[in-house]
Amino acid sequence: MFGKRIIAFLAIVVIMFGVIAWTSPSLVKDVRLGLDLKGGFEVLYEASPLEGGEAVTPESLKETARSLEKRVDELGIVEPEITTEGTNRIRLRLAGVEDENQVREILAKPINLTFRGPDGKIELDGSDFKPNGAGIGYDNLSKPFVTIELKDGKKFEEITTRLTGQYLAIYLDDKELSRPSVNFPISGGSAQISGEYTVDEANELADMINLGALPLKLTEKYTQSVGAKLGLASLKDTVEAGIIGTVIILVFLIILFRIPGVVAGITVVTYTWLLIVVFNLMNATLTLPGIAAFVLGIGMAVDANIIMYERIKEEIRSGKSLLSSLKAGSKNSFRTIMDANITNIIASAVLYYIGNGAIRGFALTMIFSILVSMLTNIFLSRFLIMLLIKSNLFTKPSYYGVKEAEIREL
Repeated sequence: MFGKRIIAFLAIVVIMFGVIAWTSPSLVKDVRLGLDLKGGFEVLYEASPLEGGEAVTPESLKETARSLEKRVDELGIVEPEITTEGTNRIRLRLAGVEDENQVREILAKPINLTFRGPDGKIELDGSDFKPNGAGIGYDNLSKPFVTIELKDGKKFEEITTRLTGQYLAIYLDDKELSRPSVNFPISGGSAQISGEYTVDEANELADMINLGALPLKLTEKYTQSVGAKLGLASLKDTVEAGIIGTVIILVFLIILFRIPGVVAGITVVTYTWLLIVVFNLMNATLTLPGIAAFVLGIGMAVDANIIMYERIKEEIRSGKSLLSSLKAGSKNSFRTIMDANITNIIASAVLYYIGNGAIRGFALTMIFSILVSMLTNIFLSRFLIMLLIKSNLFTKPSYYGVKEAEIREL
């Protein structure tokens, strides 16, 4: 029995650390870094209607944010963060950008949707279309087509009459999206654009037309730029500080709690690895405040261990056996730890709801860290200590930070 418990403990620890050592390089490499660590820039735009345009609405703001995302994708910027704020603001965080001025110039331009004739003359622009007036339909053979609605039906009828037998090309900025033929004059202000479209292609064309029909202009209200070298330096210094602080804490735990301190070191390393795994699975972005929350989460994980181990020490001092002390100490400390964790989760959720940008990153990291900490530093820690106690190898109270003279007779 003695051998089985120790072998099980060692097997769990060796397998866990083997998996951690094998997967950590790729996990760390895949962590998505924010612009304050990778370098790049952040810009906050305020949207306002162009002259004669419609007022800014939540829908038009979201559509404008989507159009910015498409422009960013065309520039080759990887994984941009684009969010709407309030009633008329859009925030962009673009990591890894080298030519900031060029990107800002392209993004700030109004979306320019035009319909052009064979001679290149602009016959229609975005202001001629009804907002969200483009959609898709299906013919008798279930082939998709794009439907459009215009504000001035007579103007459209005059254009289609003049261009019957020719084509009316659709452009977004200077990129041609489609070149539908005009087969006959169209009256009523509604039309169908047919072609050999797939459903995805028809949806994309309708989305592009809707984007171009949003007469919003963007004004910069705030910008922040972080150089790549500065970002890497911040990452290096923060990680080094976190590692040094964690090592000092673990040494303190081993001195104070002995065997439980060693178990705490194992669970804290496991906790750190699991939190990185969760970050990658959630495709979350790690920012400088996020790393601060990461390190703070390690401190909270250690705190959970300290609360449980102190309760176990109190039970040992009362004269109970080691196994009884573990069970009673774990049970008595569980409520305290859970109350503290739930309170922190609620506070972090409130921060995430009312905050933005770096505050949200901090709050999200805290929530993840608390949930992972509950798994590793409560349940895993208790299980590993129980294996060691049941092995009957570490039976002296001194192995758990309790002196013989401190133990009272039952």
